[in-house]
Parts: sequence; structure tokens; C-alpha cells
Amino acid sequence: MATTTSPTTARGSISRERMHTRSASEWAFLLLRSAFTVAPILFGIDKLTNLLADWTQYLAPWIDAVVPGDARFAMYGVGLVEIAAGVLVALAPRWGGLVVAAWLLGIIVNLLTLPGYFDVALRDVGLLAGALALALLARDHDRRARLARRAA
Repeated sequence: MATTTSPTTARGSISRERMHTRSASEWAFLLLRSAFTVAPILFGIDKLTNLLADWTQYLAPWIDAVVPGDARFAMYGVGLVEIAAGVLVALAPRWGGLVVAAWLLGIIVNLLTLPGYFDVALRDVGLLAGALALALLARDHDRRARLARRAA
């Protein structure tokens, strides 16, 4: 009689059984964590290279007047912050989600003071909600957060 065994997996990989037993909120956490890791890093890199867009057009004149240097230099700083935020989401999604949400709030304020970009600001409100959802889901699904609660 043949016996079936569970596939052995390396640390961090998902077995077939585990894939089918994940809850919807676990899948939502993984999806949001992946999106809010990859997107800020890619957009941050693009702020440094300007391959997808001329990002200076999204900077409100009053912010350009406040930050040192010109708008392009400001966007280099924005790119570095976005890359750091994406890395933070990967390493600590609860805190990273909150940082990304705060960053998006700043972007929304910037866009609302810049005529013609209200649609982009509205889109970013949805992204802000997603970042907050990530931070909330991380309380239950991030391994480090669970281990810290058990140790306390």
C-alpha cells in the first residue's frame, strides 16, 4: 500500500497543503505586502531615472519652494524615501504599512494643492487605505509580530 507524504519544503516556501489552508485574510496580507514592497521600490527607482514619467510635474510649486535644490533634486529624495519604505514593508510590514500610509497622505496633500491632479489624489486615497489594511493585517499574519506577542 502506497503512502503519501507531505512535500518537504525549505524555510519560507509554501507546501500544497498550506496553500489550501491559508485564510482569505492571510492571502490578502501576502498580496498587500508584496504590492507595497515592489511598487514603492520600482517607483522610487523611477524617480531616480525618470524612465516612466517626468516626476517633477507632480510636485506642487509651494513644496518645490520649500525644499532645497530644484524639483529634480527633490524627486531624487522622494525616490530614496520610497525605496526605503518598500524595504521597510518587506522587513516589518506593520510599521512599513504605516510609513507608506503617512507618505501617501503627504502625496495626497501635495496633489490636492496642484491643479489638475485630483484624480491621482483620489487614487492615492485608495492606496492609503490599502497600506493601512496591510498594517492591520500584519498584526495577525506577520510572523515577527506574532512571535513578539507570544514573548510578551
